[in-house]
Amino acid sequence: MTITTRDQLIDAMGNNTSRIVINKNSLANSVAGQLFSVWLATGTPGAGVAPTTAVVPTSATTGALGFTNQTAPVTSYIAWLSVQSNNTASNLEIYDRLAHMGGLSGTVTTAQGALSLVTTDPGVARVGATDYSDVQWYLEIFTDLGATGVNATVIVVYDDASSQTLSAIALGATPRAGRLYPIVSGTAGRYIRSVTSVQLSASTLAAGNFGITATRTRTSLGLLLSNKSETFDWAQLGLPGIPNDSCLAMMFVCPTTATGSIRGTGKIIHG
Repeated sequence: MTITTRDQLIDAMGNNTSRIVINKNSLANSVAGQLFSVWLATGTPGAGVAPTTAVVPTSATTGALGFTNQTAPVTSYIAWLSVQSNNTASNLEIYDRLAHMGGLSGTVTTAQGALSLVTTDPGVARVGATDYSDVQWYLEIFTDLGATGVNATVIVVYDDASSQTLSAIALGATPRAGRLYPIVSGTAGRYIRSVTSVQLSASTLAAGNFGITATRTRTSLGLLLSNKSETFDWAQLGLPGIPNDSCLAMMFVCPTTATGSIRGTGKIIHG
């Protein structure tokens, strides 16, 4: 049954868990103060594959923090983490990678790409609120683009089926692999359910590979001192529920020009 008491929580911590192991290597060429995914970083879990089409990754996808699916009404939760980074003042987010696509080119100046949670939605349990208010959207760089800075114009569809062309996103010179550029709703009270197209203002002069990623935040950790292990219990983590097949992955707000290596362990409990 779903965990509703402290006794059930303690019992699950000791008797019904999936172990989390994190041993991710650093990605170079990051930008201080910006978001970077470590989906492509080597280590444990293994480096994820850069998509070339629209994909719904799951807990079985290479790159995800794996865990054992449960039979309802048993539910999974992140309940304990002990992690360290070799960077100072890092912020680590663990999120569910709901859907992603790649194969967009930095040299194409016509409209390209589309990713919809209407057609690729793996289930409301993973997406969260039915109005998509739990979902965050990003342009994600999978392979470095060229040295010419350009603007990306994104057209989205909202939860009420209306569409909008958003303000241009500035992609500076040579966007690096792992960089995440937030795609933010341009209308108060409306939430993005799909991205219709992305159009670059000019060629970056290198095709690279970029695309669109939809995520749902599950928890966030502040790692203040380099190489110091920080432990977070269920209360600090918020005991986030983890639906079956969730593709748990990680991103950083980078404090410097490398994401930093991240090491740790933890528990997903079931009950």
